[in-house]
Parts: sequence; C-alpha cells; structure tokens
Amino acid sequence: MVQVEIPGSKSITARALFLAAAAAGRTTLVAPLRSHNTEAFAEGLRQLGYDVEQEPLSWTITGQPEWRGTDDDVSVYCADGATTARFLPALAAAGRGRVGFDASEQMRRRPMAPLTDALRQLGVGIEFRGDIDHHPFTLTASGIEGGHLTLDAGTSSQFLTALLLLAPLTEQGLRIDVTDLVSVPYAQMTIAMMASFGVAVEVSEKSYRVAPQRYTARTYTVEPDASSASYFFAAAALLGETVTVPRLGTASLQGDLGFVDVLARMGATVSKDEDSTTVTGNGRLRGITVNMRDISDTMPTLAAIAPFATGPTRIVDVANTRVKECDRLDACATNLRALGIEVETGPDWIEIQPGTPAPAQIACHGDHRIAMAFSITALRTPGITLDDPDCVKKTFPHFHQVLATFLDQLGTTP
Repeated sequence: MVQVEIPGSKSITARALFLAAAAAGRTTLVAPLRSHNTEAFAEGLRQLGYDVEQEPLSWTITGQPEWRGTDDDVSVYCADGATTARFLPALAAAGRGRVGFDASEQMRRRPMAPLTDALRQLGVGIEFRGDIDHHPFTLTASGIEGGHLTLDAGTSSQFLTALLLLAPLTEQGLRIDVTDLVSVPYAQMTIAMMASFGVAVEVSEKSYRVAPQRYTARTYTVEPDASSASYFFAAAALLGETVTVPRLGTASLQGDLGFVDVLARMGATVSKDEDSTTVTGNGRLRGITVNMRDISDTMPTLAAIAPFATGPTRIVDVANTRVKECDRLDACATNLRALGIEVETGPDWIEIQPGTPAPAQIACHGDHRIAMAFSITALRTPGITLDDPDCVKKTFPHFHQVLATFLDQLGTTP
C-alpha cells in the first residue's frame, strides 16, 4: 500500500479566501492549495486592499464585510482561474468603488453571462472592454440592496456559488431560483462552508434564500483536493495496486470523491473512513455506462483509463465539460484517437472502446486535467508524452514529482 499526500482543494481554498475576506477580523487558512489559480486569487484580494499573509503552511487574511475602493485605479488580473474570475467580481460587487477585471486569453473565452447578468440586475455597473459577458470589464459598485434572481447554472455551479457567497453581504438578503444546476455537490460545499463561517442558507427544492448576515472570522483547515486524488485512485485501479489518500474520507465536502465509487463499479475495491480513502485495484477494469454530471471534473480521468477496460465505457450528461479550460470531451476524444483508440462523442457524451493504446504526444490544450489524466494512461503505455506538462501548475504544481515518487514507492517503471 502507498500513501499519497494530495495538496489542498482548489475549490475549498477559493471559497475560503472569499469567506475570509468578507469576515471582519483575521482568518487563518491551514493547508491551503498553493498553485497558479489560488495565488491569483490571493493577489486579487491584495489588489482590492485586503491584507493577505502567506506562510508555507497557512495563509492569514484580514477581512472586512464591505470592500471599499480608493481614488486610485484598482485592477485585478484573474489569470486562468475560473473561481478567481467569477468569485472576485461578486466580492467587489458587495462593496463600493470601481475595479477593472481581466483574465488570460483562455479565461476570456469562458462564459460569464449568468453572473454578469445577475450582477447587473442587482444594480451593479459593468462596462465590458471586449466581448460582452466576458473578461475584461470594469465593475462599479455602490452596495447591493438584494432581492430576487432567477439563475441558469447549467454550465457551471460557480455562478450560483458566487451569488450565494455574495448574498449575506446585501442589505436585504437574496433569493435565488435556479432553473438548471450542474455539479450540485459544489453548491452543497459552498453552503456547508458558509455555515462554518456563521451564515445560514435556506434551501427549498431549487430555491436558495440568504438573509443579511455577518461572516465570522475563524481558523479553517483545507482538506486535500479530491479531483487531484482521482489520478492516483485511477492509477491504483489500473495497476492492481493499493493507494490511500489521508485526510480525505467520508467527512469530505467534495463531491468528486464520488469518483472512487465509479472505480468500484469497474471492479476496484474501495474503503472509506472518516479520515482517509483507499482504492485497491485487481488489474482489470469493467466497461460501464456512468452519468458524471455531478463529478464532471473527473471525466477526463475515467476517459484516460477507459481503453484498458474489458468492454466499452460510456460517460453521459457532461455537456458542461465543453466549456472548461478547453472542450474536454473533444480533447479526450482527439487524444484517445491519436493513441489508436476507437471513440465516439455526442453533445454531452463520449463512448470509448477497449483497446491497446500506442505511444503518441498528448495535446493538453493548456488544460491541467487533460495533462494529469493522460499521465495515468502513460503508466500502461510507455512513450506517451505531453506537449505542455507545466500546465499542471494551475492546480497541482508538483504533480509530476508526486507521481514519480508514487511509482518509485510501488517499484514500478512506466
């Protein structure tokens, strides 16, 4: 058995940074993820005037319930991070002042309309400096009264999360009626974390109500990233080994830990307790049909090991993966075909036939999840290379080193 230490959750770190900034007083985050995404979020908070102290194992943020701009121009660069690009404008909208937001070319292409539409309905001024409903834009805030919104979060749950995090900072509170919601566990994570910072959310079917409340500063420990753990769980199933990830168990807030249940359906043995999860593979995988709508960030992980299954693997209800860092359905299909695997795709599905992958270069499209997923394929297919291995720095800067150590502990050479 090998234990793998996974860095902190990207999703939890981003939410915790928002909550810490919005809570009066000093909040310390223990074991936050330190990556390109979260560093951009922390720097964005600094540009908005928040004090962020970063130690190797903890970050401390001095928060205030209402951001206030200055006479000087404020500019926030969100880099590639969707959480940064969507959460920080919501934080700024609750304050008073003008701030310019911009992002990388990759993030500029990703949708923002559900959030920007909602903010405009709440009275926030937004001037787009390029394509409508995309970065870059200038936001002018003068406080938010609150009220009622109808939201389509069918492309990303981050739009709902941004508005939920903002809601208690409004004068009268906010009711959000959701017509469509993808990745439901991420919204549940948000609500649980808001409760940890002292704010209650009322949920009734597809309606969310948040009264005006105050976040409470605290010390908050960030659990390991379940999406990042998926690669090592998949490796165990693929290689017939046993892998344990400590501090990630039944108490986890992350829906992506449900990926191990997918591996169990494929033949792996899964054991969970409150503080850890263990996957043991038997070297054989069964082909399955699986709906991954709620855990779509792990779709590439499954696609990357699917060729080694004994039958076809069909992944359905993952249309939202087409508007991530890249079109992940297309990227997975194209790369699998380059490896000699037969693949079919539709608007929201991919079906992968069993086969023996041949060496090829993987086109990462600047997408960390494509790079990490196909690194696991390479464990059974020596000669696979990545055209952009450094893109993993977005969420898992030391992924390649951790994977090499993992293989060394197994005594395995890919």
